Amino acid sequence: MKKSFLLLLALATWVHADAEIGKPAPAFTLPTCESKSVSLSDYKGKVVVLEWTNYGCPFVMKHYGSGNMQKLQADAAAKGVVWLSICSSAPGKQGHASPADANKACAEKNSAATAYLIDESGATGHAYGAKRTPEMYVINADGILVYHGAIDDKKSADPADIALAKNYVAAAIDETLAGKPVSNPETEAYGCSIKYGN
Repeated sequence: MKKSFLLLLALATWVHADAEIGKPAPAFTLPTCESKSVSLSDYKGKVVVLEWTNYGCPFVMKHYGSGNMQKLQADAAAKGVVWLSICSSAPGKQGHASPADANKACAEKNSAATAYLIDESGATGHAYGAKRTPEMYVINADGILVYHGAIDDKKSADPADIALAKNYVAAAIDETLAGKPVSNPETEAYGCSIKYGN
């Protein structure tokens, strides 16, 4: 009975904890693929990008196979921006990997993210209302969520569309660093559904 109550309480928290533009980004602490621990609060005073990912998703493959995601990550790092890739795939679901396998995959993909975080319970994904891979969030230096949505405006898995796309994340980063409001703060994310356990 107590376990069921706690589960319902957790689900209720997830429902009401969705991240909102203009409000503080939900706090979290997650293990990295190097089995370290990372908290959002570790990057206080920094612009932070959250990228929900699943290396088995064709839409994610589009951006990693072309080198587009790695370029975005490296460009962000060069500007002092923190980039956290998060996988909320549950054990036994597509995209889930042990820390060692995730670390190997990051190396194979040449990921330039600051860290790859494992959210196998799905708690952080639910707190942010993340539904797709890739799904992107930009948090300003004050910890306020300023962008949520798609990586760009071409809703396809075709790498050829990248060159023609307007990249919402790159624009949101630049506007945020310049102290300007994000011109497109919310867009509709496209991609695969996140493989939550519930």
